Amino acid sequence: MDSQETTPVVEEQQEVQEVVNPAPVAEAEEAVASEETVERKQYETKKEVLERVREIAHGEEAPQKEEIDYLKTTFYKLHIAEREAKLKAYIDGGGDPEQYQITPDEQEEAFKAEMGIIKEKRQKLFKEQEQEKQENLQKKLDIIEKIKAMITSPEEANKSYKAFKALQDEWKDIKNVPAEKANELWRNYQLYVEQFYDLLKLNSEAREYDFKKNLELKTKLCEAAEKLAEESDVISAFHQLQKLHQEYREIGPVSKELREEIWQRFKAASTVINKRHQQHFETLRAKEEENLEKKTALCEKAEAIAAEENKGSNDWERHTKEIIDLQTEWKTIGFAPQKMNVKIFERFRAACDDFFGRKAEYFRGLKDTFKENAEKKRALIEKAKALQDSTEWKSTSDKLINLQKEWKTIGMVPKKLGDQLWEEFLGACNKFFEARNAAGTGTRNEERDNLEKKRDVISRLKAVAEEAGDGLQEKVQKLVEEYQSIGHVPFKEKDKLYEEYHAVLDKLYKDLNITVAKRRLNKFKDSLKQVAERGENALDNERARLMRQYEQLKQEVQTYENNLGFLNASSKKGNSLIDEMNRKVQKLKDEVQLVRDKIKAIDAENNGK
Repeated sequence: MDSQETTPVVEEQQEVQEVVNPAPVAEAEEAVASEETVERKQYETKKEVLERVREIAHGEEAPQKEEIDYLKTTFYKLHIAEREAKLKAYIDGGGDPEQYQITPDEQEEAFKAEMGIIKEKRQKLFKEQEQEKQENLQKKLDIIEKIKAMITSPEEANKSYKAFKALQDEWKDIKNVPAEKANELWRNYQLYVEQFYDLLKLNSEAREYDFKKNLELKTKLCEAAEKLAEESDVISAFHQLQKLHQEYREIGPVSKELREEIWQRFKAASTVINKRHQQHFETLRAKEEENLEKKTALCEKAEAIAAEENKGSNDWERHTKEIIDLQTEWKTIGFAPQKMNVKIFERFRAACDDFFGRKAEYFRGLKDTFKENAEKKRALIEKAKALQDSTEWKSTSDKLINLQKEWKTIGMVPKKLGDQLWEEFLGACNKFFEARNAAGTGTRNEERDNLEKKRDVISRLKAVAEEAGDGLQEKVQKLVEEYQSIGHVPFKEKDKLYEEYHAVLDKLYKDLNITVAKRRLNKFKDSLKQVAERGENALDNERARLMRQYEQLKQEVQTYENNLGFLNASSKKGNSLIDEMNRKVQKLKDEVQLVRDKIKAIDAENNGK
């Protein structure tokens, strides 16, 4: 075999190397690790994670760094979520945040212990692997030296052919060597193998047999590589292809006219797998970028919630639910790109920690407020208990109703204590009102009698309204006093009776005021001559007195009208008060008009002199 025939072996191996490594090793490993992480089992509880960690710690399988990191991250995500849920339940139950203590967790202690075993196991395994790589390196260096000793002459090469083939088989069986030595080691091996073939002078039949055997082996590798295109697991197909390339490297040459053909077939099959592998990771990276965008949006939402002002417990609880919803949504999103995955999680965790830290601080500040509010409510309970046996039905009812209104103005206390205090307060109130209701049965007959009496007074008032002559005002006043002296009437009849009573009373007062005013004015005019006879200034003095009275009455009218502007007529009681004040205002206005008419009468008397 001449040197030209062996030259394609070097070219062939170089091309294989190019196909096997379409991307830097570190980048490929990172991509594989990322893919493995995405497809890992989803654990729902800490117990499940712990069971898997125990399997690795005490089993025969070698711990893989990616899985160990994933298990650790998953365990502490679940652990932190569980711890935050316990703290929330404690605070919601009325607990004091300052007094809360984190209790030791048996599962966490067990997890730490098992991880310690795994760490020792990995360290031991790493040392063994490094030692094995160094030993493999030395073995392959020894093989190179042995082949090197065989290429002193063609005769020596022919004699050593079987030993050479044995060394090649031995080389194939030796696996990993230190990465930094691998390329140089391979180049030296290839160099001396080519030199050996250059010197080798076998007979044509033996050489053809060797070429045929190598062609068969390489054809099987081509078929295996082509079949990998049907493999659904892209990652598995890629790894299987690496093994096929390793085997292809270590098979000797084929006949010169077939070398390029067989190589192109193997290369084409490899290209299909490599493109699928590359496309897979491009899709994966796109998905990871999409996940990063989603997680970034959740971070922004969490940061916005953490920055919002909370004016009370309701705001805190509402925002807490929103944060928990964001955390739940976070768990549904897959991993971000490896370089950003930890950073984006730390950003989200920082926003959540900031919110829950400020929430804990707020509820610590409520401690004194809760205590003060509880004392206020206990004081109202004591007052209610002091009134619960009273038989002063009306006054005590008003007092208890006022206590209930005051209760509503007091701020919150922890729910459990608040329920207890409210039941105690309500019990005292109910005891009184139940006794009042039982006693009220006897008063209803009296109220019906009072209703009949007041209706009788109203009937007599209507009769007076139809009368004429003197003494009407005195009759009306006596009937009003009689009406006011009568006690309560049934509640349902109260408003209707009130309207009927004041309707007839308003008519009477209106008629009486006009009649009385005219009489008073006429009487005043008749008396002016007598006033004038007292002296020159008597009329002027009287006019001055009336002017003062006039201004005083105007001031009173204005005061009443101002007060009317502040009254709320939304209730029936408010309406009755407004009606009463309107009557007073009208009466004052009638008095103002009378005084004005008197002043005009004096002015007319002075002008007639």
